[in-house]
Amino acid sequence: MSSLSQAASSVEKRTNARYWIVVMLFIVTSFNYGDRATLSIAGSEMAKDIGLDPVGMGYVFSAFSWAYVIGQIPGGWLLDRFGSKRVYFWSIFIWSMFTLLQGFVDIFSGFGIIVALFTLRFLVGLAEAPSFPGNSRIVAAWFPAQERGTAVSIFNSAQYFATVIFAPIMGWLTHEVGWSHVFFFMGGLGIVISFIWLKVIHEPNQHPGVNQKELEYIAAGGALINMDQQNTKVKVPFSVKWGQIKQLLGSRMMIGVYIGQYCINALTYFFITWFPVYLVQARGMSILKAGFVASVPAVCGFIGGVLGGIISDWLMRRTGSLNIARKTPIVMGMLLSMVMVFCNYVNVEWMIIGFMALAFFGKGIGGAGLGSNGRYRAKRDQRSFRWPVQHVR
Repeated sequence: MSSLSQAASSVEKRTNARYWIVVMLFIVTSFNYGDRATLSIAGSEMAKDIGLDPVGMGYVFSAFSWAYVIGQIPGGWLLDRFGSKRVYFWSIFIWSMFTLLQGFVDIFSGFGIIVALFTLRFLVGLAEAPSFPGNSRIVAAWFPAQERGTAVSIFNSAQYFATVIFAPIMGWLTHEVGWSHVFFFMGGLGIVISFIWLKVIHEPNQHPGVNQKELEYIAAGGALINMDQQNTKVKVPFSVKWGQIKQLLGSRMMIGVYIGQYCINALTYFFITWFPVYLVQARGMSILKAGFVASVPAVCGFIGGVLGGIISDWLMRRTGSLNIARKTPIVMGMLLSMVMVFCNYVNVEWMIIGFMALAFFGKGIGGAGLGSNGRYRAKRDQRSFRWPVQHVR
């Protein structure tokens, strides 16, 4: 009997639980970006109702960004201290709750509406701050080096998928039943997703669907399968972590990553905040049409994001050079994204959409390369701080 057991064990197939992990990261990141885009879709109609001019809208948009910056490093510290699963659950739940509450801001009047909206957007930004550092930690724990670029590109591409799926829905809701229902819809679904997260996400060595062969495979490829367990056993003072942050800020390689991240996210925030407003106010589209049109560049960005990760991993296998594999997509993508400048010189609608689509495609390729770059060079105990410092926009 023991010989039969040994024979069965020797032919046991490796499980692929890590693929379901990245699917969950993709879903959560889609909702993350969908919640960020709520105001850009509902904003034009909301601005008419509450009397908010473009300057005021700019301040409200910036509330999220400032909070997101402020929350990055504390978010990384929380992830180190309490683990990705627990911190990410509360992050999803809280940002979804504050998104839902934005649908009730019209119970206030006058300046109170603007204050309430600004405050809620600020709180959404704080709550979302651990999301991308959390994504990066989970990928580092679950995926070997040779698959990590593709895994990163998959959850990064969710930002484009979010626009493809949610922009038309949010445009339709705004047009048919009013802007407040955009926030009710996205916030309510996000709360449901937060509880699904608890059921799906586990550490590699505690996942009920992973076998020993998969654990050995991902560990041999450099996956940090005991990351959260190690971090909870050793409580490192924040003063020590601050010293590590200063080292990262002084790293020549990391400074290059930060510059690239800034350029990539300048494009990201244009597309998820001002692009639908631009279509409505500068190009005269209806909110419903703008919601559908905004999804066209997003489809191209999604394709570029996935393709960029595949190209990056292919170059890594082909050349064995991390520099070539990670930097080539960034350079190619950012150069391609420059074509959006031509939108200033044309008035033909399909050409504007075409230039924006091509720019977003390039941004997707560049973002995939950047998402993987430097992931193997930070010291193991610095990685949760490299990620949030990198994601400070």
